[in-house]
Parts: sequence; structure tokens; C-alpha cells
Amino acid sequence: MSTTEDTASYSKPPKRPAVSVRNASVVYTTADSPVHALSNIDLDIADGEFVALIGPSGCGKTTLMRVVADLEKTSAGEVLVNGVTPHAARVARAYGYVFQAPALFPWRTVLANVTLPLQIQGMAQAQAKSVAREHLERVGLQGFEGKYPWQLSGGMQQRVSIARALSFEPKILMMDEPFGALDEITRDRLNEQLQQLWQRERRTVLFVTHSIAEAVYLSTKIVVMSPRPGRIVKVIDSPLPDARHLGLRDAPEFIALAHEVREALADGHHG
Repeated sequence: MSTTEDTASYSKPPKRPAVSVRNASVVYTTADSPVHALSNIDLDIADGEFVALIGPSGCGKTTLMRVVADLEKTSAGEVLVNGVTPHAARVARAYGYVFQAPALFPWRTVLANVTLPLQIQGMAQAQAKSVAREHLERVGLQGFEGKYPWQLSGGMQQRVSIARALSFEPKILMMDEPFGALDEITRDRLNEQLQQLWQRERRTVLFVTHSIAEAVYLSTKIVVMSPRPGRIVKVIDSPLPDARHLGLRDAPEFIALAHEVREALADGHHG
């Protein structure tokens, strides 16, 4: 006859985090005095979470993302991405990265910009084009494959960047203020499209933003950071439903969550 202990012994172990950061610090050496960019960061990101990093300019949001992406090195602490080092994750192409600016080659068409990393990885040209077309369709750019970046709006260029980052099927998508330079109407539309994309594919997303409304609308978890040296002031799990629409921003629960984030940001300044 089975017992509670027997059942427990056969239970599945907890899933490892997609990203695990332990006691991580980043200190830059300068001519006069060291700059402490990050201080004692502890953070777990579960598989399939949409996590926003928010804080004032210079608080280390982008530095933390770059550490996870193996674009910066820690001065202390440990970082694991899918259970391996950031370098091993980068070599394994475990993540896609979308920068603040689209960073597209102006002499290459939309299709050629998206196929470039696939061809660098050795994928056959015909297959690379097929994969690129599929991902351009996912971000609503079917029919624009033959256009050049300078023929597109800023929002459309950023969608090309997202398609390129998704083209090699990364488990994690990292986005560094991808919509910060866009007008509010375009930003709202891309927020909605990104949320729908996350709904369909449930990739792990790490998203840097200065916007409280954007963080609240998109995220399942909001990480509030303090001014330099960057510390985590508060981690807020969103109570909002996973499926969202722009009208939700007028709901009392949205307003309450935005207020909680705003208070945490203020506490970070005073701490």
C-alpha cells in the first residue's frame, strides 16, 4: 500500500529556471575610480515567463541583460542560462537579442536581413528563405520581403529585428528597450503584437523598459531596480490574466499594479 512518503519520492523534481542569477555584481575599472554597475543581484526567471526589467537610466538594466547574454562579464557571482554558462548558451544559440535600434543592413532587403544569421550558421539558402518568410509572417510583415529597411517605418524595422531574432528558434528572447524610440501609437500596436506573439509561442522573454505602462501590460513578472549601483528593489508577480488587450490599461487591477511599480521605483531612489 502506497504512502504519502512513497508518492513524494516519485514526484518530479522542480524545473530548473531558464535564467538563474546568484549574487552577481559588475564593477567597471576607470581611470579615476571604479564604477559599480550591478550589486549582489539574485534573480530566477522561469521557463515561459515574460520578465520586465524597469528602473531609472543608468541603473544597470541593460548591463544585467548583457550579462545574461554573455555580452558582459560579471565581477562576482554566478549566472546560468538553461542550466549552462551564458557563454555556452550563446554558443548553443539559446537566445535571440533585439537591440534598441533595429540594426539592419540598409543594402539588404528585409528577407536578406532575416536570412543573414541563418546563412552564417550554415543553413542552405532555400531553407533560410523559407524560415525567414515564416517568421516575417509571424510579425505581420508578409509582402514586405523585397523592401529595404529605409522603405519601412521605424515600427516595421523593429519587427524585422524581432523576426530575425526569432528565426533560429531561440528558447529565450532578450529585448533592450526595443520600442523606446517609437511614437506612442506605434508603441502600443507593437506592444499588443508582442503580447500576442508571446501568447502563441510562450518563449521566455527578458525585456528592458523605462515605461511603467509597458512593463505592466507585457509582463508576468516585473523586476524593479534601483539607481546605480543597480540592485533589485522588488520583484512583482503580475496578477493580471495572461491574455491581455490594450483596454485592460483602464482596469482597476492594472492601475493598482502600475501604482505598486511606481512606489517600488520611488523606494529605490530613497533607499
